[in-house]
Amino acid sequence: MSTTGQKPGRQKPGRWLWYLLAAAGAALLVNLLFRSHGSSFAAGDDMPRFIYLLALFILVGGGLFARIARQPSQALQHAGIWLGIGVVVLLGYSYRGELGAVAHRLSGELDPSAGQAIDGQSMRFTAEADGQFHVEATVGSTPMRFLVDTGASEVILSPDDARSLGYEPSALAYTKIYQTANGTVRGAPVTIPEISIGPIRLTNVEASVNEHESDGSLLGMSFLGRLSGYQVSGNTLILRQ
Repeated sequence: MSTTGQKPGRQKPGRWLWYLLAAAGAALLVNLLFRSHGSSFAAGDDMPRFIYLLALFILVGGGLFARIARQPSQALQHAGIWLGIGVVVLLGYSYRGELGAVAHRLSGELDPSAGQAIDGQSMRFTAEADGQFHVEATVGSTPMRFLVDTGASEVILSPDDARSLGYEPSALAYTKIYQTANGTVRGAPVTIPEISIGPIRLTNVEASVNEHESDGSLLGMSFLGRLSGYQVSGNTLILRQ
């Protein structure tokens, strides 16, 4: 029994279709480039860059179409995957502002003390499980967590937080007397160079270091009173620069 096979060197008819499509695509690309940047090419400003991009396109595109011609189904499957990845990346870049806002909002929901920026001068916080408002701030360059306390006349630093800012509690003078729900306490006056909460930033904030160990620091009226306003509505707190 004899069999007949394809003669060596003879191209499959289907390959010519891919070559034709490649040539049509290249022609379309050149046409679009000249339509959108024809004046720049005429002036010669972008011609070297155009030639480089065209050569790169021919090199990469030629290899791609040669692979498609050899194994059309597998090559097109891979091309489809990369095309999908490219579309996702393009959409992510195009909507990066909206996606960033969504991510920031989700962060605020998962960690209420992180808050949510309303605009360039306001922050919104949600009460935590204890019914109180906790705020993540940056004191100088040090991250710090505060409990918002409108009954405190000043920002009150715990001894631990004071140490993280470079204050040594044992070397301070506790000359201020405060009446609290737990009785009389003493504090050492200090001036905090800067406190930032999101876009809100205040400098030279009066504060006191608590003489005794405490659960944390308080964000009192020496900070809140210098804002243009703050508002508590249900379980929501809004701070405005």
